[in-house]
Order: sequence, then structure tokens, then C-alpha cells
Amino acid sequence: MSAVEKLLLLDGIAGIPLGREVCETLVDLGVPCIHFDCLRGRHRAFHGLRSAWSKLIKGSRGGQAFHCSPRLVEEDLQSLIREERPTHILVVGFIYKFFDPARLRVLADQAGAHLVLYDTDSCNLYARKREFIYFIEKELPAYHRILSCSAVAVRLFRETRGLDAHIVPFGAQPLGVARQGVSIDVLFVGSADLRRILLLEGIRDRLTVRGNRWRRNHALISEALRARIEDRPVWGEELHRLLTQSRIVLNITRSDFYGAETGINLRIFEAVAAGCFLLTEHTDEICALFRPGEEIATYRSSRELAEKVEYFLGHEEERQAIARRGHQRFLADHTWKVRLARQMLPLMEQ
Repeated sequence: MSAVEKLLLLDGIAGIPLGREVCETLVDLGVPCIHFDCLRGRHRAFHGLRSAWSKLIKGSRGGQAFHCSPRLVEEDLQSLIREERPTHILVVGFIYKFFDPARLRVLADQAGAHLVLYDTDSCNLYARKREFIYFIEKELPAYHRILSCSAVAVRLFRETRGLDAHIVPFGAQPLGVARQGVSIDVLFVGSADLRRILLLEGIRDRLTVRGNRWRRNHALISEALRARIEDRPVWGEELHRLLTQSRIVLNITRSDFYGAETGINLRIFEAVAAGCFLLTEHTDEICALFRPGEEIATYRSSRELAEKVEYFLGHEEERQAIARRGHQRFLADHTWKVRLARQMLPLMEQ
């Protein structure tokens, strides 16, 4: 591959700020970057009707495979590539819901641009087998190179499909938010999941929970835990304020991630970026990035989680010292600027 002289970023997960942060950091590093929000792209005429009709036809023929009809206008993408003339195109998340991956590869080749995926979401497809197979068979082969936040996904892509895949963990932007009055014992931010519910029940008296899909799972949640939950997602400044008001920031990976022994999610980096004390699950992947017991704390079971919550709430100096060392490690190794300069850009240029 050649040097990254200009990059077009196609953001398939623009509902969160990750893609925009990557784009802003590239500009700071001197790489011109154009951010395209796939969630706001122009839809094809009658897309919903066409998609429903196609699924109906395939179903009537006994087809069991996953079907996806790209929703955005390909000519808009073609014009964007022609006008901007990027040397590299980076897809963040996925593209199959918006444009045909094979057609994107054709457009990239015609423009002489290298096509790279930053896989942030394939772990979310583990429970949806047909869609996951579609993603592996239809989207992944379109790329010259694949970067993934998950070491488990990288091994899968390499060993089962022979793809050029590399691990690039998430990062975060350094936060300039000063620590405010600490009023939250344990903060958990994330969507509802059965495993999360079961773990949170064991520490519910010390909890503050934010995220979506909790109300629809009320039948599985005790009244005491429900009282600790506000069912809505939080991002940006509100998330940062909550982080800085918390003694412990808790990370619990979703069931599918946990089952695959992966789960270095964005929340980990957001927490240490804010100088917070992070308590997260013990995995080989997290140990490759931080030193448990020195820069973060980890747990292996619901019992150990409850014990460590109780212990660290009662040992403020030790908790704060671990948080400081975690923040120092973040600044040295895990900001987006460091991640892009040391890993992502070199991998796109090799």
C-alpha cells in the first residue's frame, strides 16, 4: 500500500462518536480526512418496498440465507469518490447495510484507492448467525486489509477465511473535564443484556445505570435494580460528567462477547481517558493493554465483582492511585492520536 495522502471515512456506526473522533485525529496528524455519515445518506427510491419484496421472493423460494438490500444511492458514493479522489477509503463498522461491498471495491479500484475496514461490530453479530455469515462472505472479501478491535475476530478472519486482518484496539480522546463532586459509587453505562442483569443484581445497592433496552427487560429485573436504572443512552458531555462523578466505572461485556472471550469495548478507554477507576472483566486482551491491579482492576465472577466493589469503595487512596496510573497509561499508549500514529496509519500504508 501507499502513503495515506487523503482519506475518505465511511461511517457505518455514526450514532456513536468513534468515526468522527478518528477523522478529527487524522486531520490533527496532518492527513486530510472526509467524514461521510452513512446514517444520513440519501436513500434509494422505494428502498423499503424493494427490500420487503426481495425478502418475500427469496422466502417463497425456500431461501434461508440472510438478505440485505443496500439502502443508499450508489451514485452519491461514486460522485464523492470522484470529487475527493482519496488515496484510501476507511469503512468504520460495516458497509453492507448502506452500499454493496463488492461495488464499493470496484469504485475504490477505479479510483486507485486502498479499501480498509475498521471492524468495530462483528462481535455483535455472533448471535445472528445468518447475518454474521453474510458479513464474512459478502463484505470482508471486498477489503484490501481488515483492522479489528478484537483479537478473537482477527484470528477468525485469518484462519477461516485467509484474510489480511490485524488487531487495532479502540482509543479515546483525552478528556479535559475536571473531576467533579463524586456522588456515584458504581456507574454502569450500557444496554440491557441477561448476563449484565445477573451481575448487576449482586451489587444493585451501590449502582447507577444508564443505557437502553432496560425497560423491555423489566420482567427479568428486580424492583430494587429497576430503581437504579434510567433507560436511555448517554454520550458526549453527559457521559463524561457521569464518569467524573463516579468512584468506580464498571464494564461488563455482552454475553456474545464474553462467550467468545473478547470484549475490549469503547467504554474501557472512555473510562481511563476521564481518569476513572475502571473495574472490568479479566481477559487476555485486557491484560495486553493494561496491568490489572496496578492500572485497572478486574474480576472473574459475580462473587469477585461484589467483593472488589466492596473493597475498593472502602480503600479510596488505593483506588485513586490505580486510577491515576491507568490514566497515565492511557495518555502514553491509548489515545486516538497514539493509536492512529503507531498502528492504524502504518497498517494502512504497508
